[in-house]
Amino acid sequence: MDIGAKIKELRKKRGITQERLAEYLNISPQAVSKWESGLGYPDIALLPTIASYFEVSIDLLFDFERKYSAEVERICNEAYKHRESEPVLGNNIIKEGLEKYPNNDILLANLLYTMDYSKNPDEVIAVANKIIKETADDEIKYDALRFLAYAYSAKGDDAAAFAALEQIPELYFTKLSEAARLLKGKAKYDAAEKQMWVSFEILLQMIEETAEYFETEHMHDRALREYERGLSFIRCMSDKGKICKFDNYAKAFNEKLNT
Repeated sequence: MDIGAKIKELRKKRGITQERLAEYLNISPQAVSKWESGLGYPDIALLPTIASYFEVSIDLLFDFERKYSAEVERICNEAYKHRESEPVLGNNIIKEGLEKYPNNDILLANLLYTMDYSKNPDEVIAVANKIIKETADDEIKYDALRFLAYAYSAKGDDAAAFAALEQIPELYFTKLSEAARLLKGKAKYDAAEKQMWVSFEILLQMIEETAEYFETEHMHDRALREYERGLSFIRCMSDKGKICKFDNYAKAFNEKLNT
């Protein structure tokens, strides 16, 4: 029973030292070190206190990797189904998950996607800052920084928005793009396929942002050309099975062209 490894993972996720955990449990730091090294196990009487400290169930403490990850993934997938069409429902699903798994960074990151940063920027800022402070996952942290920037921008605080963005590294390659180049067979295809759709959505987003700039500068002809360009890209991808995911872009571009 590798409970020591689970305690270590939870401790690092919380960002605390062995000494701090030991102080809370009123034991020696050496005892915590032995647990995490697999040289000893916590007394069974301590398990409720340990679980309470990390805000998890005892069952989860004993089976952290399998049960915890699978259940969190299930909750996020269910919320994702309603993210665009019924964001309030998606928000409620994530919040119910957080009642069971408080402070889980994956659930909190998904919660950001169901929140309206333009209407409730302070709520988004609070959740994003919590994630940034506590997560050990850089991908989650950078995504939270992105939402933090959106929320500050919605409040009119451009300096704070820029400061948040400055904490996100500028990369010109991704793990997927490199995997597509280096791997072979089905693994190569899977990486390339996933990166293609990620890149395609970013392309459509940047076309939309470029057109919006032209509109604000009263360069309407150039804005219309950008919307037409976006639709032409969507038509080029129309033989791909996942293109239906981008119907919202086609609808938005067509509406702009017809107004």
